[in-house]
Amino acid sequence: MKNLLLFVPIALLFIFSFQSCENERKVPDTSNIDIQIHINRFEQDLFAIDSNHVEEGIQQLTQKYPAFSELFFTRILPLKRGINSDSAFLKNVKGLITFKPIQKLVDTCNIVFSNMDDIQTQLTSAYKYYKYYFPKNDVPNIYTLISEYGYQTFLFDDNDRDGIGISLDMFLGSNYPYAQIDPQNTAFSNYLTRTFNKEHLVKKTLDATIDDLVGVAKGNRLLDQMIHNGKKLYILDHLMPHTPDSIKLEYTKAQMDWVNTNEKQTWAHFLAEDLLYETNAKKIAKLINPSPKAPPGMPDNAPGRVANWMGWRIVNMYMKRNPNKTMEQLIDEKDAQKILNSSKYKPRR
Repeated sequence: MKNLLLFVPIALLFIFSFQSCENERKVPDTSNIDIQIHINRFEQDLFAIDSNHVEEGIQQLTQKYPAFSELFFTRILPLKRGINSDSAFLKNVKGLITFKPIQKLVDTCNIVFSNMDDIQTQLTSAYKYYKYYFPKNDVPNIYTLISEYGYQTFLFDDNDRDGIGISLDMFLGSNYPYAQIDPQNTAFSNYLTRTFNKEHLVKKTLDATIDDLVGVAKGNRLLDQMIHNGKKLYILDHLMPHTPDSIKLEYTKAQMDWVNTNEKQTWAHFLAEDLLYETNAKKIAKLINPSPKAPPGMPDNAPGRVANWMGWRIVNMYMKRNPNKTMEQLIDEKDAQKILNSSKYKPRR
């Protein structure tokens, strides 16, 4: 199930309080689940190395974070390349920790994330729910880093246990000048960077766990993709039961209002255009992937990834009609058509 790295795509849109799609369900008591998430501040230890004693500092760092250090220096910021000598590697590390622009970025991260107690508390709460629903699964080790804007969150093999890396430089706030980093890079478009903040950090960390848990969709029809993504949102909702839907969907207030008031119109459009069984990737991309708005032909003001929200609604109905099903059984059910039929889904409005 585990890959060396499972990178989570950079996501969308702002924070607005809204009731959960499952606001009537009972939230389980997890007070007896004894776990405590600890956030390993790798970036602080790395940039605290004395530039006059880099070799000693790296030895201490790699002893403290053996798997993560190897990953970081070979894949994230590849300062250790192939047959490079140890002296070349140490020279590269010294260059990194003394480079003024990087030092400025580190200082910014230290200011924004001077205290991560709230985030640690939220992660502990979420992974208690995770342990409740998936009791056989271990909770991951959490590491923070600076990736020079390369990644947001990712999963890796941390000595036979899941590890998750969180790049703090990708969560500095929607007002941080990300667009100036690379004006031509669409990954820094405003509709994406508006969620590069603390409010979405826990959600995007959980995405790494959930993506690995659910795996890849079976089938390339829109129906297959939307049910697959609906499963992930369903699980996320249960791991963050008190979090607004707008965070889970990364929607604005206006977008959240739109999907909740235009469900019937959206479903009618899917049926009229026979979109459920569409396999053309270009035609369905904006319905399931990050996009500022839905593709042409959709009702006015429809947000991007609206099919994922619809998939979540269908999965919710499916699980309500099959109350004895576990989340493992939901994941194992790969037949999207069967889930749709069994859900007896009908739009609310």
